[in-house]
Amino acid sequence: MKVSKDQVAKHRAQIVAAAGRLFRQRGFDGVSVAEIMKEAGLTHGAFYGYFPSKEALIAEAAAQALAPATKYVAATQYAGTYLSTRHRDNRAGGCMFAGLGSEAVRGSDELRHAMTEALRRQIDRFAAESAGRTETERRRAAIATWSSMVGAVLLARLVDDDTLSKEILAETRASLPFD
Repeated sequence: MKVSKDQVAKHRAQIVAAAGRLFRQRGFDGVSVAEIMKEAGLTHGAFYGYFPSKEALIAEAAAQALAPATKYVAATQYAGTYLSTRHRDNRAGGCMFAGLGSEAVRGSDELRHAMTEALRRQIDRFAAESAGRTETERRRAAIATWSSMVGAVLLARLVDDDTLSKEILAETRASLPFD
């Protein structure tokens, strides 16, 4: 039975969404194509009708997860949500940088490019709201802010001490330059 173009697009979106969740939760190497397809509600054999390789899916799932938000949120509000225990505990729906950054450095050119462009957007966004007299000072603050936030979530997830984890999040939040 032939599948319509609309159904193909719907299936592809299901695969990309499932892969994004599973990759953030378990890492790129911690998830098989079969598991992604099962999560998407499709058969394993259908995968290569949608993507030439798992690496191609990784790049597309990352690009989708890193796409600019459709709704603007002020940097202070964004930071409060980002540096929360809810975000810390939501690996599957959380930040691609904090969850997969160390794996992405060994990823494809397409994956690294998607992450680079998302990083540029985040720096530009924070620079527009950061303290500083000059563009250079605001950009420096934005780079330090985003680096601190990603690092804080990574460290807060890594430690096995909930008190320390919460302290890392709270103290990073208190140090940000746009309050």
